[in-house]
Amino acid sequence: MIQKKILWILLSCAVFNTSLFAQDTAKPGFFQSIYQKREKLLSLLPLIPILFVACKPARFWYVRSLLWRRETPDNLNITHAKQILDEDHYGLEKIKEQILDFISVKNLKQDGNAPIFCFVGPPGTGKTSLAESIARSLGKKYGRIALGGVHDETEIRGHRKTYIGAMPGRLMQTIKETGSCNPVILLDEIDKISDQTSYSGNPASAILEVLDPAQNKEFFDNYLNIPFDLSKVMFIATANNISTMSKPLLDRMEIIEVSSYTLEEKIKIAQKHLIKKAIEESGLKGKKIHISDDVLQKLITEYTREPGVRQLGRTLKTLCSKIARGLVEKNELISITTHNLEKHLGQPMFTEEELNRTSKIGVSNGLARTAYGGTMLKIETSLMPGKGKLILTGQLGDVMKESAQIALSYARAHAKKFGIDDKIFATHDLHIHVPAGATPKDGPSAGITMLTSIVSTLTGRAVDAQYAMTGELNLNGDVMPIGDVKEKILAAKRNNVLHIILPKANERNLITIEKITQGTNIILVSHVDEVLKRVLLSKLLPSKNQTTDNNSKRVKPNPFAALLSRELLHQTIAIVVVHSALIAAIVVLLYLFPCY
Repeated sequence: MIQKKILWILLSCAVFNTSLFAQDTAKPGFFQSIYQKREKLLSLLPLIPILFVACKPARFWYVRSLLWRRETPDNLNITHAKQILDEDHYGLEKIKEQILDFISVKNLKQDGNAPIFCFVGPPGTGKTSLAESIARSLGKKYGRIALGGVHDETEIRGHRKTYIGAMPGRLMQTIKETGSCNPVILLDEIDKISDQTSYSGNPASAILEVLDPAQNKEFFDNYLNIPFDLSKVMFIATANNISTMSKPLLDRMEIIEVSSYTLEEKIKIAQKHLIKKAIEESGLKGKKIHISDDVLQKLITEYTREPGVRQLGRTLKTLCSKIARGLVEKNELISITTHNLEKHLGQPMFTEEELNRTSKIGVSNGLARTAYGGTMLKIETSLMPGKGKLILTGQLGDVMKESAQIALSYARAHAKKFGIDDKIFATHDLHIHVPAGATPKDGPSAGITMLTSIVSTLTGRAVDAQYAMTGELNLNGDVMPIGDVKEKILAAKRNNVLHIILPKANERNLITIEKITQGTNIILVSHVDEVLKRVLLSKLLPSKNQTTDNNSKRVKPNPFAALLSRELLHQTIAIVVVHSALIAAIVVLLYLFPCY
């Protein structure tokens, strides 16, 4: 009874302190509405601890505004969900299957915990929009929390009420904004959240309670000072690189890879979504604008070489802006073709790299995975007089440094097999560089690429530039399996390198990406000797006037160079024979006619 009186006094103070009191008192039924609000608050009294009655009126009204029991009914029609997902996204079949499986389980068991998806992939691959489509297909409210750069634990748990300017955490703010206690909440860029403990706490550890189904039933916000049930919320996280995330946090999420798009997929996405969006944003809706597949292909290969489609969308908007300008200035509709593309966009940003087609000593093509998708790296090796040191540059991580050391050890252990003098390791330094130097690099997949570059330098044999390779190496020369096979194959195709060397153990990964491997020559190896036999050319390097057949796997030797060297050998032999005959004649003359 005393508790109710105290609550009534606080409620009266909160109402009479509002700025609307002077205006609302004149309205009929004003005090009756206050009485009804009081009765609703009293019905929530069992949920409120005793300490709550000592809170400020502002905090009291914030707690009241939270929808404790209002749920949005789920739309569990699997046909409707499939239609929404297909309308919003092209491809991503594996992800769509997992979402439809979840909806099917929800139809049979509605009281189960919702899975926590984490979409991992390069920027511009549709991770954020996919979360919006899931919310729309289920008929749920949608909220987004950007976690990039969050370094304070109070951003998640809220401030304690004793601080000036205290406020709830982002999570409770988002739930209040959605107007539902079971929304879909996107934790965007969860890999960018700080995982370092400081005086501000550890926000990554605070997220653990949010994503743990065993703990989030009573999530405690410091500002509210009341447990809130988060078990009905469907959390979806996005990330570019999970290698920097803590293991306990990864253990609470279901990791789903969102890989890069192929050329064909990008063209389909542009036709279905990007062109329409660019036309509407440029004010050209209703105009007959056509962008052919040839123009799209040139845009993708020469202007927007990226794993996603974000830059492609910006480039299409630029083209539509040029069309809009021509319509305003000259009252004519510009036609976009492959011939006038440079006129509107300038010179292509990406051209066919001649370096990739030039076979050089000590330069090998490696494949790697970054946060922005697959990429092709040039590994360069140089030999110089010294004391047998190994110099590594290019901001290499600890794993890549170990790969370089293993590759050098294998080359030294099998020097005789490669025809390398053992003394060279003691009298010369070996320098390995991985461009670009400003980009940090790490990962267990550069072993065979580094060994190929080292052996090429020590033997003077060029590396065939038509090959790209990836695979880890051990001291026995075995090629170990690697990850991100799809991303690396796409990177090789973007650079027009169609001969790709992969570990034999990764053969199972090729089954699900048969469409991507079309037009490429995938070579599976189990030992590094198989790699060296294929990619190392003969010691005769092509001259400047020598032509190279791009379709052949090896550089053809110049027959004129061999003929020239044969004539030079004959001339040398003739000179030696003549000189020997002259010397013999002089000796005979001195013997017959001695000079006393």
